[in-house]
Amino acid sequence: MLPTRLLLPLAYAPLKSSHLSCLRPYGRSSAHVAELLPDLVEISLSRAILNGFRTFCSSSQDLSLKKCVPCKKKDLSPMTEGNASELKPKVPEWELVNNGGIMKLRRNWKVKNFLQGLEFFKVVGDLAEAEGHHPDLHLVGWNNVTVEIWTHACGGLTENDFILAAKIDKLPLESFLRRK
Repeated sequence: MLPTRLLLPLAYAPLKSSHLSCLRPYGRSSAHVAELLPDLVEISLSRAILNGFRTFCSSSQDLSLKKCVPCKKKDLSPMTEGNASELKPKVPEWELVNNGGIMKLRRNWKVKNFLQGLEFFKVVGDLAEAEGHHPDLHLVGWNNVTVEIWTHACGGLTENDFILAAKIDKLPLESFLRRK
């Protein structure tokens, strides 16, 4: 019988500049996620439902170990502001914003320069592609980076948004950022 979860510790390997080596017909491979999240990668062989959310690893409290699940528009609705507030402490660096009635997660960084901002976006973009969940990326001026996450299919926040935010928080982004 196969285990339902497999936990793999992996060493960090720098991303290759050519993204084509990781592409598969339906996006990036799970192995690429392992490069982006070097400490732990959890691969589940079965889905579970926890507190009304579809999830891949139901026993973990760490959102970064969960996997974003595909959205089906017909059975998807945005979470309430109360539910979002309950998950917010799991991504403390992110702010919960209401933009024209749409709840979003937002986080800002200052990067060293414009090119570092683009590299920052490449790392975040690789993770987003691997998860199949894509944030809005903004580079304003020459060094102000903003990432906004929300589920476009339902017009608000889902657990996927908090999972992606937690995974972004684990990325090795320090080399792109300005020192305070």
